[in-house]
Parts: sequence; C-alpha cells; structure tokens
Amino acid sequence: MSEVTLILEEIAEGNAKAAQRLLPLVYEELRKLASSRMAQERPGNTLQPTALVHEAWLRLGGDDQPEWKNRSHFFSAAAEAMRRILVERARRRLAAKRGEGQIPVDLHEIEIPIPTQDDDGLLRIHEALEKLSQADPQKAELVKLRYFMGMNYKEAATALGIAIPTAKQWWAYARAWLSVELNHHR
Repeated sequence: MSEVTLILEEIAEGNAKAAQRLLPLVYEELRKLASSRMAQERPGNTLQPTALVHEAWLRLGGDDQPEWKNRSHFFSAAAEAMRRILVERARRRLAAKRGEGQIPVDLHEIEIPIPTQDDDGLLRIHEALEKLSQADPQKAELVKLRYFMGMNYKEAATALGIAIPTAKQWWAYARAWLSVELNHHR
C-alpha cells in the first residue's frame, strides 16, 4: 500500500494532521496533472499550473480533506476540480468580452485620456480631434471649449447655443469617441 493511500485512510479515520502531510506527497503528481490540463488551454493563459494546483487543493477541502476511498478517487476528484476551475475561468473571460458584470460608469466624470504629456501626446489629441471634427464638427467644438478652454457645461452650452443636457450628451459621446481613437492608435 502506498504512503498516499495510508494517509487517505488516516484522513478517513479522522486524523486531522494527516491532511497536512498529503499535499507534499501528491503535489508533484497534481502539478503534472495541472500542466497537462494547462497545455490544452489557449496560449497566453495567465493561470499557472501551480496556481491551479493550489486552487484545486482548496476546493478539495484544503487541510480538511473529505473521506477518499483510495488514491484513484482522490486524483479523480482533483482532476475534476481542475477541470471545473478552467471551465469557470473560460466562462468569466467570455462574459467579460460581452461586458457582463461591468460596473456602470458615469460618463460625465470620465476625463479624456491624455496619452503623454509631451508634444507627441498633444499631436495625437490634435489628430484625433481633427478626425472628430470631420465626423461631427459640433461635438469637436464642444471638446475644444471644455477641454482646451476649461469651460463648464453651462458656458459651453451657451457658446454653442445648445441646452445643457445636450452639451452633457455630446460631451459623453465625444469623450468615448476620442478614447477609442486614442487607444486605437497607441
């Protein structure tokens, strides 16, 4: 009988300290199992086999291990825990791509990103603003008044002859548009 099987029997008999001896014995095997699971994942995955082993260990009960019938039962449960962890991560990545779980942002509080404080950054903002001027001259004018002249909504709305709520809507749109444009050309 292997040492792992003996420890699993001790755990089944209620020896709490036995679980602490289990991880060091099975760690390398779990790590190999995790590495083979991770090899099937997409390139660039940030989860490392070591982290997968530790998360699976915690899901299996950590130092409070349940009763395991035998070594095979333990490793089967560990493999299943790793599979579930990877599936949950994949679901979270897909959900993030679709924007689920995103916290709503008040667009009026977001500033237009300044790529850098040097001349290159100013030129990038200028070029992006020129593109916005071609797409929507009124919103570009609002940006010039608010961003470069420091006008508040009321002052800018008065200068453009529009209502304050319209100025806020245009500002939100223009900031989002410029943010995409500036991030696109990094």
